[in-house]
Amino acid sequence: MNVNLSAPVFLVKGSDEVILGDEVSALIAQLVGDGDRTLLLAELSIADHAQEDGGYTIGPVVDASQTFPFLSDRRVVLVRNAAVFSTKDACVPLVQYLEDPLETTSLVLVWEKDPRPNKQSKTPAVPKSLADAIAACGGVVVDTSPGTGKAQGGWLDERISASTLKFDPAARRALVDHLGSDVARLPALLEMLESVFGSGTKVSAPDIEPYLGVSGDVAPWDLTDAIDGGDVSGSLDVLQRMMIGGGRHPLQILATLSNHYLKMIRLDDPEIRGDKHAADVLGIKGSTFPAKKALDGARRLGSDRLAEVAALLAQADLDLHGAKAWPPELVIEVLVARLAGRNRSSQSSRGRR
Repeated sequence: MNVNLSAPVFLVKGSDEVILGDEVSALIAQLVGDGDRTLLLAELSIADHAQEDGGYTIGPVVDASQTFPFLSDRRVVLVRNAAVFSTKDACVPLVQYLEDPLETTSLVLVWEKDPRPNKQSKTPAVPKSLADAIAACGGVVVDTSPGTGKAQGGWLDERISASTLKFDPAARRALVDHLGSDVARLPALLEMLESVFGSGTKVSAPDIEPYLGVSGDVAPWDLTDAIDGGDVSGSLDVLQRMMIGGGRHPLQILATLSNHYLKMIRLDDPEIRGDKHAADVLGIKGSTFPAKKALDGARRLGSDRLAEVAALLAQADLDLHGAKAWPPELVIEVLVARLAGRNRSSQSSRGRR
């Protein structure tokens, strides 16, 4: 992590808890350096913020930030679950402190939601007043989210390049392909590979493959794209990555497939002429690309084939709920193979016309 370590406050946020935790640990290690962690670091947990009435008080955060160091020249205050202070009113004392922060304090706010049951369902946004106060005092905001698409590719490339190992192009591809969408595994995997090969070692794909373990999860559309393409073998490979690498239950996968084909069934109407009309029917706002894919799929399969697909999905749902004495994994494997087979047959028949 390359940040200005002399900043008075750091706000660390991100969409993945594992990556967020790794980045916080790395930041604290840099701030503490060679100093005595027991003297330098003060950590506040949710228990320090919570009140008996179920609310929260930011007082302990401000008090800790204003405390002068003891037997050291500086102090690091780590605040966990800072997202409980997500309103303008809750942040007032902290905003006031940041108008003139203590030079000997490095305040680290970890923007995590309340971990207790029946509390925040998702992490709220940072209040504008707090964001403005952090910027005004020269603070640092660290967004650890890997993003998607090109942003995720850049995130992966940046962290692989920062490794002490030298990955050749094939090794980089193998590592990225193996992770799939399960990018949170990268920091731990890099650490393990560095311990195996040693700093400065140049590694190839055959070198690292024995240490990669189970392939990571992939996005749901990787499965539906493989099925729609009629690739039976590829569909089953993706399915295994979702179940083993991603820990997805067959019922979750069935829900993904049902939603995918339900869109096509709703668009199986000769009166639907184009992408925009299809998007209106599906209630999709913004880009019409998802509607176009569904409309193309409906036209490719046709009414008879879509009826077969609906029957397969319905039977799989019954089988997963005990109608057939098969393991759930086998039920979903058979379903995926049959769906991919139907798509392959539809493409073959279109090619003959």
